[in-house]
Amino acid sequence: MYRRVRTPKKGEIPGVVEQIMGHGKLKVRCADGNIRMTRIPGKMKKRIWIREGDVILVKPWDFQSDEKADVIWRYTKTESNWLERKGYLKM
Repeated sequence: MYRRVRTPKKGEIPGVVEQIMGHGKLKVRCADGNIRMTRIPGKMKKRIWIREGDVILVKPWDFQSDEKADVIWRYTKTESNWLERKGYLKM
């Protein structure tokens, strides 16, 4: 079955998980060059498992936008390959 890839919207940035800090916190290298401390919201915490090296979509906070963000989506390997081919993921 075909599933559309969720592309980043305005204010959302793709990134790669560099380190898992514990307690739902991750260190992510974003496509804009910043390394952000992100948190996994409660609605995603038990449903989606995130590992180091996974490509995720983050939404930076309104304040401290260069330092902190929330995780809003995790891409599969196939979806992350598609994002890289289309130019959304520039690492």
